[in-house]
Amino acid sequence: MSKMEDIQRICLQRGIIFPTAEIYSTISGFYEYGPVGFLLKKKLIEYWREFFVESDDNIFEIEGCTVLPEKVFEASGHLKSFVDPIIQCKKCKSLYKADDFITEKTGVVVEGKTPKEMTEVIKKNKVKCPKCDGELAEVRLFNLMLKTEIGPIGSQNAYLRPETAQNIFTSFKRVFRSTRSKLPMGIAQVGRSFRNEISPRHFIIRVREFNQNEIELFFDPKHPECPKFNEIKNKKIRILTREAQKKNKKSVILTAEQSLKRVVRNEWLVYFMAKEFEFYKSIGIPEEKLRFRHMLPEETPHYSGGNFDLEIEFDFGWKETVGNAYRTDYDLKKHMKLSGEDLTVLTEDRRKIVPHVVEPSFGMERTIVGILLHCFVMDKKRGWNWFKFPAVIAPYTAAVFPLVNKDKLPEKAREIYDNLRKHFDIFYDDRGSIGKRYARSDEVGTPFAITIDYQTLEDNAVTIRNRDSTKQIRVDIDHIKIFLDKTLKSLK
Repeated sequence: MSKMEDIQRICLQRGIIFPTAEIYSTISGFYEYGPVGFLLKKKLIEYWREFFVESDDNIFEIEGCTVLPEKVFEASGHLKSFVDPIIQCKKCKSLYKADDFITEKTGVVVEGKTPKEMTEVIKKNKVKCPKCDGELAEVRLFNLMLKTEIGPIGSQNAYLRPETAQNIFTSFKRVFRSTRSKLPMGIAQVGRSFRNEISPRHFIIRVREFNQNEIELFFDPKHPECPKFNEIKNKKIRILTREAQKKNKKSVILTAEQSLKRVVRNEWLVYFMAKEFEFYKSIGIPEEKLRFRHMLPEETPHYSGGNFDLEIEFDFGWKETVGNAYRTDYDLKKHMKLSGEDLTVLTEDRRKIVPHVVEPSFGMERTIVGILLHCFVMDKKRGWNWFKFPAVIAPYTAAVFPLVNKDKLPEKAREIYDNLRKHFDIFYDDRGSIGKRYARSDEVGTPFAITIDYQTLEDNAVTIRNRDSTKQIRVDIDHIKIFLDKTLKSLK
C-alpha cells in the first residue's frame, strides 16, 4: 500500500474525508468533510485569513454568490476560453483529460498546445485507450463550467462560478467606495467554486466542487510599488525559471529582492510569493517540496503580465496549489465594456484610471492533501501511523482521557473536559486501553493528550503527553489552560 493510499484509508476510517452520498453509486469528484476534516479545513482557512487578510489593513473581505449570470462569464471570457482538452475512446467511450493523459503515456509535455497538435502526438506515439486498447478520437475542447437556469421557466442562463475572482471584479467599485479606500487596495474572498472536471482523480486534488481563498490586489500601474516590500525582501523562495524548464534544470533559491530583479518583475507578485512560501512551510510542507514555477509563454494568458504557480510535490508529481497572476486591467475593462458601467477610480493626484491587479489564488483541497501527505508519519517504532499537524491547524488541540472508567476518575475527567472545551477544540475518549487511546489521538494529529489518573485525586494534577516526543509532564489542573495557551503560542 502506498503512502497516499494509507492516508486515504485513515481518512475513510476516521471520517476525515469521504465520498459524497457514498451509500449510493456516487458521482466522482465530490467529497464530504467529517468532524475531523471539517475542523482541519476550518482552522486552515482561519489561519490563512489571519496570515494574509487580517495582517494587512488595506485588504477587505467579501462573500459573493456562487451562482452568477451568464453575462459575467461572457465578459470574463469563460464562455469561450474556460476549456480543457478532452479525448474519448471510440470503442468504450471512456473520457480523459487530454494534456495530462498524453504526458502520462508519452512523456511529452503538451500543455498549451492546440487540439490538433495534441492529436498528432497521440498518433505519432500510437497511444491507445488504457481500458480497452481501443482507438482514440481526435482531441477536442470541453467547457468546464456547470450551467444552471434561473426562474420557474428557466428564462435566464447562469453558471456556478468556476472561480471566486469574478465576484470581486464586479463588486470592486462598490467595495472601493464603501470602504473609502485608496490604492493599493485588496479584496479577499473565501468560498466555493465549481468545475465540471473531465476526469476527477488523485483523491481531492482534482474535484468538481472545491474551496478557493483568493485575493485581488488593485494598484495604480504608474505606482506599482508594494509598501511592505522591505519586510520580505530578504525572504528566500524557490523558483523554477522558464530557462530551467527548457533546459531541464532544477529550481533555484533566490531572495525576494533577487527574484524581483531577475525573474518576477513586479513587487506585489514577489510580496505574495514570499508570504506564501512562509505560510506553506508553517503548515507542515517541507521547503524542498515547494517551488514557484514560472509558467511558459504558451501557458500564460495573453493579458497576463506574468504567472507563477506555487507547486507542491506529491507522490504523483508536482501540482499547482496557488496561482499567482498579474492580471493587468483586463478583467475590469472587459466588465466595463459589456456592462456599460464605469469602473474607473480617482487616484490621490486626481487621475482617472482603471487599476491593475495582482491575484494570488489558493486551492484549499490541494493544500489539504499536501498537509496530509507531508505531515503523515509512518511510525514502526510507535506501532501506528499518525499525523504531525502543526498546532495552529490541528483539528483538536487536546484529548482528555480518564485512566480507567471507575473510582471517580471519569467524573473528574468530564469536569476538566467541560472546562477546557470552552476554550479549545478537544475530545473525550474513555474506550479501550490508554495505549489505544493515544494511538487514536495521534492518528488525527492531536498535539496533547491529558490523562486523569489516581494521583490526580491526590495532587490535583494531570499527565500531559506530547504527541511528537511522547514525553509526559505533570500539570496542575488550574494551570492546564495556561500551559496549552503558552505552548500553542510558542509553536506558531
